[in-house]
Amino acid sequence: MSEDKRAKNELIKESSHQLRGTIAQGLADVSTGAISEDDSQLTKFHGTYLQDDRDVRGERAKKKLEKAYSFMIRVRLPGGVTTSKQWLQLDAIAGTYANHALRLTTRQTFQFHGVIKTNMKRTMQAINAAVLDTLAACGDVNRNVLATGNPNLSKVHAAAHQLAVDVSEHLLPKTGAYHEIWLDGEQVSDASRPAKTDEEPIYGKHYLPRKFKIVIAVPPSNDVDIYAHDLGYIAITDDKGKLVGWNITVGGGMGMTHGDPDTFPRTADLFGFCTTEQAVDVAEKIVTVQRDWGNRENRKRARLKYTIEDRGLDNFRAEVEKRLGYKLGEPRPFEFTSTGDVIGWQQGADKKWHLTLFVENGRIKDKPGWRLRTALREIAEIHPGGFLVTANQNVIISNITAKTKPKIEALLAEHGIVIGSDFSGLRRNSMACVALPTCGLALAESERFLPELVTALEESLEKAGLRDDDIVIRMTGCPNGCARPYLAEIGLVGRNPGLYNLYLGAAFNGDRLNKLYAEDIDKDRIIGLLDPIFARYAKEREDGEHFGDFVIRAGYVKATTAGNRFHADLDLVKTAS
Repeated sequence: MSEDKRAKNELIKESSHQLRGTIAQGLADVSTGAISEDDSQLTKFHGTYLQDDRDVRGERAKKKLEKAYSFMIRVRLPGGVTTSKQWLQLDAIAGTYANHALRLTTRQTFQFHGVIKTNMKRTMQAINAAVLDTLAACGDVNRNVLATGNPNLSKVHAAAHQLAVDVSEHLLPKTGAYHEIWLDGEQVSDASRPAKTDEEPIYGKHYLPRKFKIVIAVPPSNDVDIYAHDLGYIAITDDKGKLVGWNITVGGGMGMTHGDPDTFPRTADLFGFCTTEQAVDVAEKIVTVQRDWGNRENRKRARLKYTIEDRGLDNFRAEVEKRLGYKLGEPRPFEFTSTGDVIGWQQGADKKWHLTLFVENGRIKDKPGWRLRTALREIAEIHPGGFLVTANQNVIISNITAKTKPKIEALLAEHGIVIGSDFSGLRRNSMACVALPTCGLALAESERFLPELVTALEESLEKAGLRDDDIVIRMTGCPNGCARPYLAEIGLVGRNPGLYNLYLGAAFNGDRLNKLYAEDIDKDRIIGLLDPIFARYAKEREDGEHFGDFVIRAGYVKATTAGNRFHADLDLVKTAS
């Protein structure tokens, strides 16, 4: 690899002194609400993005004011588990420093939006006071590790959560930059000298070519969308339900670029089998092969999925096994049936209760008649059992005793939150990224538009008798795929303001990508295209046939058999009626 061909981010990382850059100086500069462009790349490794309010860009430009800058901060929360005390602390941070809302993300954690630069260190220190951090929640490193939604349901679920914690801790960057900058720790590196390679024994001074995402699933639930991620572990049990080890998947990923067929979403491949004792070692060796083999010249093709496409799965496995010093086992049989959360009450093996609340697009806030943030805060004050964030942007109130159960139900009802509210199957299975106004990559609305679209589509579903049927719909404001739209039975991806690409035909259990059906369509056209498909699905579906399977059988789209076939076999519907 020639030096002059490396992507700009590689040079930024190399000269950053292990992620220090000039972040500290930039934070101290009160003449602007922003930081430098290079530092804004480095702060991602610290779990924060520089953003601005795009709703007011034009108005501020007319007044010759700089953009309304603020920061998004993402918490590192392996497996999505928090104590009730931590919930209260995070809620207080949202009210004191952010925009009075907690945003649950598809990475099974919390995001704070609207934090201004002068409050950044205070916010980071408040997160630290909650015995949490934001290190490696973003950036070219292993990010927050997802695990199946509720570790309290069984010993296997608990093992999945523990593996998420172990892998997350093992793959954390070792640089002292985070503590130096945000927590006023002692400086451990002289910025006038090159960074020491041995400060990062796994990542080195260049870290990874791109982000890296790891998940752990417990069949039959694929609630973490295992096929969408770089590395996955699938719990394998014996005939008595005892955990025997983990199937390994590699090479999944959602992001692509509009108009560039060399970029595409990809479902992960089955890679092998390992024991629990081997699992962390396997993760490290897969990460180091990607570190050494990944594309550092073209960031659009720098994810592990392209490394495997270019090098081949067998070659990749051989190199991983060489570094491990042993062979991986053959994958064991398993079955996934769904990707969503079970909304409502569930009881664990210890007889304690767990309540999953549907949180539309993950935004926990108060609004007239639906004071969700207040309700959860008051529950945290009386309930010691903790909370869980799911990979589907929902929240679980966990470890509820039979005695506490009616108190929690009463508190929820008092604030307008009715358990088992009459959400349609489509709404229960909906997800959207944040998009506008804060995401700099958004081409169209997502979180602010999907609820309105679902309401309109519910009329079609009601007419067809499908209101209660589970159909997965997801929307993103750009093609990067944060809400995993390419694994939705109905996927909508922003192209321009008010215009979306419509994808159909993903598998309900998350193991097949969808296919492009229509380009550049607005709300009315989306409804107009889906309405007759819903009607036909209601009349012609076979027993147990999911919507994504039906649209393939009925000929609306061809099945996507592999990521590198995502752009193939297209037969687009005309964009005008």
